Amino acid sequence: MISRALCVLGALSLLVAGEAQAQPAPPQPVLPPPYAGAYQPQGVDEIGLWREMDEDERVLAQSDLAIRDEALTGYVRKVLCDTVGADRCGAVRIYVLRQPEFNASMAPNGTMQVFTGLLLRVKSEAELGAVLGHEFGHFEARHSLGQLKAWRSGTDVLAWAFVLGSLAPSYNVARSYRNLELSVLGNLYRFGRDQERDADRLGIGYLNGSALRPQAASEVWQKLMGEYEASARAKGLKKPRFDRIAFTASHPPQAERAGYLAELARPDAATRDDGAERYRAALAPWLGMFLDDQIKLNDFGASEYLLQALAQGGWTAQLHHARGELYRMRGAPRDLVNAAQFYADAVALDPAHAEANRGLGLSLLKTGQAGAGQAALRRYLELKPDASDARLIGMMIPAGEPQP
Repeated sequence: MISRALCVLGALSLLVAGEAQAQPAPPQPVLPPPYAGAYQPQGVDEIGLWREMDEDERVLAQSDLAIRDEALTGYVRKVLCDTVGADRCGAVRIYVLRQPEFNASMAPNGTMQVFTGLLLRVKSEAELGAVLGHEFGHFEARHSLGQLKAWRSGTDVLAWAFVLGSLAPSYNVARSYRNLELSVLGNLYRFGRDQERDADRLGIGYLNGSALRPQAASEVWQKLMGEYEASARAKGLKKPRFDRIAFTASHPPQAERAGYLAELARPDAATRDDGAERYRAALAPWLGMFLDDQIKLNDFGASEYLLQALAQGGWTAQLHHARGELYRMRGAPRDLVNAAQFYADAVALDPAHAEANRGLGLSLLKTGQAGAGQAALRRYLELKPDASDARLIGMMIPAGEPQP
């Protein structure tokens, strides 16, 4: 009985391990499949999955994280439609969520979530379209259903193997079960990474067929690797490796993605407009909020990297102020000196920038420059007399001094 159980478990382990070790074929250029019209779920599994996603969307629609702004949501929708085509994007409902991380996702029922951290990091319509097109590729290829079936099949194999192993318990049977478990899990994670590669392939296909510059897809990952390096460096950590696949990785390595996306972009499309100016104009009303949320993540290296990237076209009062906030929050003595300089630069560009005057005053007070600091705080209260912290700030100004 023991030998029979070992044979069964061994055969299953070899079968699954062979699948897990199979290397994915290099992605090939692809055009989007013909649009087949509005899709409805088919079969019990997919219908059930869509029902769950419908319930999740009801909760999402009422979430405090959702930014209910028609202009912002409409602009994100426009970029999606320009990327995948007006016919395809009609079934998508977009929710912009106030989450400072780089992320976006799309549910099988047509619900797309776009994090504000993504909007902060991409610099053009082409870069945003690359990410949105990737998520739409998951939707059009119905990857969620495939993943559901794969995980169910894998766990079924493990359940039956556990039953067989329990009939003849021994050290060798237990070891074979553990090997099978690792093989099944490895195969499932590989399956997920292959889905991500397929979605990348579809996403670059949408961009190739659009009026946007497809080379931007590779640039998204190149800049993200730069941010990760800056974050690790500021924390005193080793430089991250972007060419390795962890056992439980759900996505391919960033370097791999940047490489094959660059290869799959149409060379003759490199001179297309990427919509950078339009993107900056659309994001401008929200940039202050998005920067504030990013700085509150307490990731100094990543935030400094993003500010430097945003300032490539020139430093603005808003960017100087955000940089001052970043350094003041870290709070080392040298940081406070730098923060005061950044706030002063912001005030020089925009003397009516109330928050920059506030930050300048607080930084100067902490570095022992009481007179100049109190003057800056007084200016803050003149510009914003109804500020929520007006009473607290007023206590930092000597009694008898003129108050607004």
